[in-house]
Amino acid sequence: MALGSLSEKLQNVFKKLRGKGKLTEKDVSEAMREVRLALLEADVNFRVVKDFVKSVTDKAVGHEVMAALNPAQQVIKIVDDELTELMGSSQSSLTFSSKPPTVYMMAGLQGCGKTTFSGKLASHLRKQGKRPLLVACDIYRPAAVKQLQVVGGNLNIPVFEMGDKVSPVIIAEKSLEYARENSHDVVLIDTAGRLHIDEALMEELGQIRAKVRPQEILLVVDAMTGQDAVNVAKVFDEKLGIDGIIVTKLDSDTRGGAVLSVTKVTGKPVKFIGVGEKSEDLEVFHPERMADRILGMGDVMTLIEKAEQSFDEQQAIELEKKMRENSLTLEDFLEQMQQLKKMGSIKDLLGMIPGMNNAAVGNAEIDEKALAHSEAIIRSMTKAERADPSILNGSRKRRIAAGSGRSTQEVNRLVKQFDEMRKMMKGFTSAGKKNKKSKLGMNMKLPFFGQ
Repeated sequence: MALGSLSEKLQNVFKKLRGKGKLTEKDVSEAMREVRLALLEADVNFRVVKDFVKSVTDKAVGHEVMAALNPAQQVIKIVDDELTELMGSSQSSLTFSSKPPTVYMMAGLQGCGKTTFSGKLASHLRKQGKRPLLVACDIYRPAAVKQLQVVGGNLNIPVFEMGDKVSPVIIAEKSLEYARENSHDVVLIDTAGRLHIDEALMEELGQIRAKVRPQEILLVVDAMTGQDAVNVAKVFDEKLGIDGIIVTKLDSDTRGGAVLSVTKVTGKPVKFIGVGEKSEDLEVFHPERMADRILGMGDVMTLIEKAEQSFDEQQAIELEKKMRENSLTLEDFLEQMQQLKKMGSIKDLLGMIPGMNNAAVGNAEIDEKALAHSEAIIRSMTKAERADPSILNGSRKRRIAAGSGRSTQEVNRLVKQFDEMRKMMKGFTSAGKKNKKSKLGMNMKLPFFGQ
């Protein structure tokens, strides 16, 4: 979960505040001291932390807050607003050229994830109806061109390259001619990086910028490098001029405070965050949603968007009908597993549900490998067995176990869980007819995700 450690610490701070009927200035001061330590441990810029804590404290000790019926909630609202402001207030979208192709130039140090991000962004833009072209301008790093070709090949997105003997400036220029001739309306230029910022790097990037006149220069920074990412962003902006920032590897939760500092320090918006290795593990950055997620308020909008992107609408309608009729099969469940896997980590998805704080998600009895095991077992069944698990006798179960590489006990457990899930859904649909506000108990174990 992105910024999971920081999220857990802040939620613990505010849990203490909620336990107090009325707040004093001392209560707020102690809470802000813990907030300050939590932010610094997440490697948020020191000056940013100092200004943030002062701003929150000044507003939190005001008469209106102290005299409120629920001052703790007021303080949390102030922190939420200030976090949102810190990260840029509102979402900053990519801009497009009035005359195609629109050119995006990727910049950043070696190892920050430029090449992987270029592929993810190309995939993201294709879903919006664009025809992207990836351009291999990193001729220095061994196998860099090949890496981009592999990324493009996996996503079925074309890659323009001229080997590693031609100047990157010429490659970038020729790529625009190719894009126009082949009706590509978006060009993504994957430039070279260095282990550190030097004059040669900046001069080459400046030459490419002058030649292709990119619509936007997007700087890719690695969240795991903490404050170094912020310092790199500041220098790149001063020497090259950047239009937006992409923070990769935010799912690592290691020194992820860069995403909280970089906009404040550079004045440039974070446009995307990388939260995994898959092509779909790219999120448009919404400051208000990230603030809510950090404070344990969930992120329902992102969850809905992920579901809309991953789930087939007609399948969803048919699934709902089967749930109402209690005719769900293991074939249906297999299809839903495929869709669910596209949405990302189960724990990350749970973290987007309001009220599911980081500690609860961290302690949830979820074994994501169990999902793969369940899939293997179901795939080893015949269509008749998937449609009607009641026909599974001892010999069939042994065959399925052998075919999936799992044990007979695991086959039995999956069938039992599926049967319990069907009964549970039948109960929910029946209850829904009587009372649409029926509640689910959060202590209930999740089917198919381990026991």
